Parts: sequence; C-alpha cells; structure tokens
Amino acid sequence: MVPPVVPAGRMGEREQPVLRAEGNLSLRPWVSTDAGTVVEAFTDPEIRRWHMRMFTSEEEAGAWIARWRDEWRAESNGSWAVARSDTAEILGQVALRDVSLSGGHAECTYWVLPAARGMRVAPRATAELARWALDELGLHRLQIAHSIANASSCRVAEKAGFTLEGTMRSHLLHADGWHDMHLHSRVKD
Repeated sequence: MVPPVVPAGRMGEREQPVLRAEGNLSLRPWVSTDAGTVVEAFTDPEIRRWHMRMFTSEEEAGAWIARWRDEWRAESNGSWAVARSDTAEILGQVALRDVSLSGGHAECTYWVLPAARGMRVAPRATAELARWALDELGLHRLQIAHSIANASSCRVAEKAGFTLEGTMRSHLLHADGWHDMHLHSRVKD
C-alpha cells in the first residue's frame, strides 16, 4: 500500500556519479588500478581497528573493488574513492551500505588514509555523499553507526550534519569484543 520511496533502477540503471565536495575533493567510483591503495589503507592500524576485514594482496582488493561495482548495479551498496580533485591522489573512502530504495534509507561509512587525517576529508566527503543521496537519489534517511570508543568517527558524523540519536548497546562485535555503538542520522528536509 506504500509505494517505494525511490523507484527501482534509479541506481543500477545509471552510471555511478562522480561527485565534487568542498575542499578540492572528488568522490569517484573505485577502479581496478586502485587496489594497491586499498591494501595500503587496510594495513593502517586505525582503519583495521574499526573494520572487519583486511586485505593482504592486490588480488583481494581488486575483488573488493569489483564487488562494489556489482553491488551498485544490484542497488544494494555504493562506494566512492575520495581523491584530491587536482592530483587524483586517493585520500579515503565513503560508502552507502545496506541501501533500501523502497524503504528510502541507507548507512554511510568512511575511512581516511593516515596522511590525510585532520584535513576534514571525511566530514566533507560524507556531507557531499549525504547531499547527493538525499537530494538527487531521493533517499529519505541516512544513518551512521560507530563504536562509542571511536571519538573521531563521532566528530565526522556531527560535522557532516548527522544528529546523534542514541546508543545501541552491545551492537557490533569487533576483534576486541562487543562494542556499544552511537547511532547518528540525517533525514531529508
């Protein structure tokens, strides 16, 4: 009785867009030649601490990149490399996870390479991804969930315009045990 918030095909029948964010940032789809950067990212202890995976080879990272392309076409997930617009140097990643076009919602995730931390890369890229997802794709709600121990991620969510809704107790299992998670959201005005 309730129509889909976003019609099927709005993602998968189109090319994944390149987005421009404040601070000389481009958000672009990952390509196979980015595999080395992905491996480098997941050797960083901070990125590994908050993520459930690790890549030990460019082949594994290449498969991860290919899976993102497949998931875009399936309209379930989308991931963008965050790069400097002028040099194309990759600085990090932003993604839409668990996309529900019919329900009108998705989760935003992000990480930033060590050399780019402190330059507001994550909040700027996440804010642009949220703008696109809400205003152009047509989703109604986005959320960010992060461990309460990850204060940096909390600052990113707030700077990107996501409101803290509360704490989900013992919500996600990390390598060091169960973590309580903050839940932030941003809804279409």
